[in-house]
Order: sequence, then C-alpha cells, then structure tokens
Amino acid sequence: MMDWQSQLRGDPFPWLLEDESPGVRYLALRDLCGLSRDDPQVILARKEAHINGPIATILVGMNEAGYWVVPGPGYDPKYRSTVWTLILLAQLGASVNEDERIARACDYLLGCALTSHGQFTASGAPSGTADCLQGDLCWALPELGCSDPRLDKAFEWMARSLTGEGVAPMSERQAEVRYYAGKCGPNFACGSNNKLPCAWGAVKVMLAFSVWPAARRTPLIERAIQQGVDFLFGVDPATAAYPTGYSLKPSGNWWKFGFPVFYVTDLLQLVEALVGLGFGSDPRLVNALEIICQKQDEQGRWPLEYEYTGKTWVDFSEKKRPNKWVTLRALRVLRAAA
Repeated sequence: MMDWQSQLRGDPFPWLLEDESPGVRYLALRDLCGLSRDDPQVILARKEAHINGPIATILVGMNEAGYWVVPGPGYDPKYRSTVWTLILLAQLGASVNEDERIARACDYLLGCALTSHGQFTASGAPSGTADCLQGDLCWALPELGCSDPRLDKAFEWMARSLTGEGVAPMSERQAEVRYYAGKCGPNFACGSNNKLPCAWGAVKVMLAFSVWPAARRTPLIERAIQQGVDFLFGVDPATAAYPTGYSLKPSGNWWKFGFPVFYVTDLLQLVEALVGLGFGSDPRLVNALEIICQKQDEQGRWPLEYEYTGKTWVDFSEKKRPNKWVTLRALRVLRAAA
C-alpha cells in the first residue's frame, strides 16, 4: 500500500489546521489525521465548526420551520434554498447531533420533497425527479447524520430507477411508477442530456451508494451499484468520455475542481465515488489519480477552479488561488485510495 502522503509536493497540514478556518480544521482532523471521531480534539473541533464559520452563518438563515428562503420542496431559488443549503451543509461537515436545527431541516425536506415512491423531487411531484437531485440528497442526508427510515425508500427508488426493475416507460402514463421527462430511463438516462446516460447524475448516485451502510443495502441496491460501477468504468475516468447529448466532447468542468459541488461535478468527485465503493486500488483509476496529483502546487495545495461566489450563503475564497476546501477534498481522495 502506497504511503499517500508521499504523493504530496509539500506539507499542507499546518495550513489546513489553522484556527482561523474551524470548518476545515475539524474535517482535516477527522478525515486526514487518523483520529477517531470520538477523539477529544475532534469533538472540540466539531463544536467549534458549528459555532463559528460557514455552518453557523448558514444556520442563522434558516426559517424556524426548517427551510431556507421559501417553503416547499426547496429546489428554487438556486443556490440558497433548502436543497442546496443541505447539500452544502453536508459538505461542510455539519451534523444533526451537533445542532438540532439541522435535524429539523432534514425532517422538513423529507416531508416536502420525497414522494411516496421514494423520488426526491424539485416540484413535489414524481415528475420532478432527476439522478443528480436524487443522488445529491441521498448522499447529503446520511452525511448529515440523518438515519430516517424514509431514506430506505429513497435508496430503493434510486436503485430501481437505475436498473429499470419495476419502473414503466415514460410513455405508460397510467403506470403507478414510471419514468418522466427528466429521469427518463434506466442507466442514468436524462432528459437534460438528450435522453442519454448522464455521468454527472451517475457520479451523484454512486457517491450516495458509497455512504449507504452495507446493512441497509438490499440485493436490488447491490445490483444497481454494480451497474453504476460498470458504467463509470466503461471509459477511462480520466477522459470523462461519457455520452454528451448536446456536445461533441465532455464538459471542461470535469477538470475544474471546485467547492461546493452541486449538480455540476468534477473528476475529483467521480474518483471519490469509486474509491468510496472500494475501487481505490483499481488500476483503471491510475490516470485519474495522476491528474488529481498534478493539480497541486509546490506546497501540496489545490486551487479553486469552479466556484459559486455570490450565489450561495458563504463564499469560499478566490478562484485560481490555493483553496483549503478543495485541498481537503483532494487529500481525502488520495488517502482513501492508498
């Protein structure tokens, strides 16, 4: 097994552990320094991250009922409403065990955006579902510490919609469970990608499966995971040469590492999903991991290349400059892949 730190050109740890960045400090201690989650240092850092920094700022904006900006399913307006805010909070390391408001927000979203058949939806109706939305929320809620039994139904739908088992074609309008214009078919087919498989959606779905406990994975979910892995490894992930419905080549955003990450994804998140599913040592990831390593500077830091400055609750530094959050993302992948 390779010593993952030998891949670094410098030592970014003192920078990541600076007190002025409590959120990054907490996640670096938790995910990179080999400390257990109940280590006193980690517990103290987690509390600090929820009291000071982005998590605290975001929670101030929450309505007492559990939503941000407007009530309802929470997809609009981007990127400050409930859906995006919970995805962001999950990436920041927020926890239902640290602040009751986070648990309230998770419960609110499950009540407003999850249908009876398990689709997370932008509109409140089953037709408002999409792989990117389903995957993002099925990842974010468990990551926040939400273990609500309603999530079982969401993961079952996500798996079923991937394999096609028990889901009628979108043309069968009388069917109780069917595909729609957005989520239009199995194997990540997406209306926004001209009905071809969408790799951005695939990454979100597979990342969600990677955090779902093995004890809660049904045979259907296991079949879906295998199908998704086969899809993502159907090309060299470093090339991102997946189907493009309206372009002749992959989006350049695959190679722009950013923070936060919403439905636009990058190579870093693709590798994170596959590594999380146990493929860190797979030789098919070698080229992608090499690209990740090449993006660091001489101090072992990664720049912010894709950002949402001014669009969400908190800004995360300047574009093209070394960024603690992106560096944290890269280091977690390299450590997990070692």
